[in-house]
Amino acid sequence: MTLTQLEYIVALDTHRHFALAAEHCFVTQPTLSMQIQKLEDELGVKIFDRTKQPVIPTEIGALILAQTRITLREAQMVKQIINDQKDALSGELRIGIIPTLAPYVLPPLYKSMKEKYPELNLIIKESITEDVIDELKNNRLDCGLVVTPLNDPSIKEDVLFYEELFVYVSKKNALSDKKYVLANEIDPTKLWLLEEGHCFRSQVLNLCELKKSSDFHFQYETGNIDTLKRMVEKSDGLTILPELAVMEFTKAEMNQVKRLKQPSPAREVSMVTHRDHIKRKLIKTLKEEVISIVPQPMQKLWNKKIVEINY
Repeated sequence: MTLTQLEYIVALDTHRHFALAAEHCFVTQPTLSMQIQKLEDELGVKIFDRTKQPVIPTEIGALILAQTRITLREAQMVKQIINDQKDALSGELRIGIIPTLAPYVLPPLYKSMKEKYPELNLIIKESITEDVIDELKNNRLDCGLVVTPLNDPSIKEDVLFYEELFVYVSKKNALSDKKYVLANEIDPTKLWLLEEGHCFRSQVLNLCELKKSSDFHFQYETGNIDTLKRMVEKSDGLTILPELAVMEFTKAEMNQVKRLKQPSPAREVSMVTHRDHIKRKLIKTLKEEVISIVPQPMQKLWNKKIVEINY
């Protein structure tokens, strides 16, 4: 049994396809297949069920893969100890980020990191929170930028900032002339929401107390905040937007932005890692860079109240 063989079975489990796994490992498909077969012969068990498409682990294979990911994480610790002692940050950092943060955090973050740390290879994946956490637990990501709290004992949360939530109202809506909006004034039949699976959608439902509303229905659902904004502008509806999205608005657009009653509803944004993560120096640097691009007032929970999330 070799570390290379263990890396091959993890790659196959990740991609569920021999050709894709081989490409990821920079080897030919026959080489990867032969080494996995050799490992199975040595262990005396079948790790993968090759009769299924895509390829899936057997019952015992799933147990082997779970332990393998832990073993590889520990093996990587040796390299990371060496990298942490060097002045220059190098290596690979795999980051997950939720869609409602990515458009506003990622461009300045990526630019800053590449300028300051050119030897660092950033691999960034945009996913909903549930998938980011799953990838962390399976060692497919090193860290994630998500909304917390998660209440998961296997995940470490480092709070970065707090985003106030605002109401964006169509000029045709009855709330258009108001300076402040109460949650119970929001008409659920005119509220545009993100699609299922987004934690931000869950927060909006809780904020507006719509979970059990018999009047609540959807005409359209999207995974894109910018689409919500455009739908409001073309209708008599409204939506809820996070602070970073609102900061990019024009003066005319800001006229349609309404605050909610204080303490203002907000979402907590954190850097999340697995409890056993190893790339401490890289992740600490990433955390500092994210904080540096966020306005200082957002780094404190002044006059804000965290809205509950239902994961």
